[in-house]
Amino acid sequence: MEEQLSHCSEKHLFFIKGKRRKSKPKPLHTDDLKITHPRPTSTDKPVVIPVEKTFTTMKQARRHQRTDSGDRSFRCDRCGKSFTHNSSLKRHQLIHAEVKPFSCDRCGKSFSQHHSLKKHQLIHTGFKPFSCEQCGKSFTSKSNLKGHQVIHTGVKPFSCDQCGKSFTSKSNLTAHQLIHTGFKPFSCEQCGKAFTQDGSLKKHQLIHSGVKPFSCNQCGKAFTHKRNFKEHQFIHAGVKPFSCDQCGKSFTRKSHLKGHQLLHAGVKPFRCDQCGNCFTHKSHLKEHQLIHAGVKPFRCDQCGNCFTHKSHLKQHQLIHAGIKPFSCNQCGKAFNRNSHLKQHLLIHAGVKAFTCDQCGKSFTHRSHLKDHQLIHAGVKSFVCGQCGKSFTHISNLRKHQLIHTGVKSFVCGQCGKSFTHISNLRKHQLIHTGVK
Repeated sequence: MEEQLSHCSEKHLFFIKGKRRKSKPKPLHTDDLKITHPRPTSTDKPVVIPVEKTFTTMKQARRHQRTDSGDRSFRCDRCGKSFTHNSSLKRHQLIHAEVKPFSCDRCGKSFSQHHSLKKHQLIHTGFKPFSCEQCGKSFTSKSNLKGHQVIHTGVKPFSCDQCGKSFTSKSNLTAHQLIHTGFKPFSCEQCGKAFTQDGSLKKHQLIHSGVKPFSCNQCGKAFTHKRNFKEHQFIHAGVKPFSCDQCGKSFTRKSHLKGHQLLHAGVKPFRCDQCGNCFTHKSHLKEHQLIHAGVKPFRCDQCGNCFTHKSHLKQHQLIHAGIKPFSCNQCGKAFNRNSHLKQHLLIHAGVKAFTCDQCGKSFTHRSHLKDHQLIHAGVKSFVCGQCGKSFTHISNLRKHQLIHTGVKSFVCGQCGKSFTHISNLRKHQLIHTGVK
């Protein structure tokens, strides 16, 4: 039976009747079609065909009708994504199968779809034909430009139902939701570290490769990631664009601001399982755990002293350099650490906030109180290896050991007499001054 298309003149709907012919297809156009006007029944299947559109086969007409109507009847059973055409579904399923037949001849990167390869190749050419009218930023694809333009509108229509955080795109929301599930499907083959996103894994792998393609033209420092490079440039420019709305303190990096804001919130989510100490940052916890492990990887090349933290080594090296950048504005005394200056200022203020509960003696610093309490406890953990004498503090042991070595490094400038301790020299100098 020859196939007929019945026509509704009001909406240009054509109704297919009969079976498709197996003979060679001829172009279908409204001028060539035999059009009748029967009343459509419920069994008639409508095909939307624009009057000016021409199709070679009825299959093409059906395919076009699905696109016009928005029908997405081809659904992926892995992720639920729907498609208008079966061919589009099959191309999509290559992603799940991890089949990537299209390779870039410049860098070897492979793709599951040909159009993805074409988009990627624009990166090598540097061609970015799609520009944002508001900020001038350019993109290799129109879809990337559209995604970017949402930022300027400030609209974040995709919200996380667990924490309420909003995003400009659905893909960013989907990636964020993996944090709540704890699912990290992308693992580094070299160190085993896992990530929620493939992009995060690729960034991490640059660390192992040692590649640092972004170099600062002012100081020569190189970076693995462009974001870190841009943040570093703020230092040279003196720009601190991220300000705390509670205290006004500014930072060059957004991550530093977020870390600082935890101090105001009093949040310390990272807890040491050995001593119970809590920290605002994971990096601080890791540094602290080195103390329990007894690890001191940072060694001074001048005196051999080792330190748990790199910052402690740098502060120590100031001693060898004789640099004391922190000065007291009341007496002029200088210190190599800001913390030491702060402790010193308490002396001028007369503040002694730390009181011994056994004898009532007060101290400016907590460490001095703790040292003092050892006297009451009778603890003398520092023992001389030569004579067996014990001491409460290591400083007292070191002073004592000078007796055994015979070293007298404190010399009187008037008579040349030498002493093992500076306190003995000072007592001696009173003789020359006539003070009793």
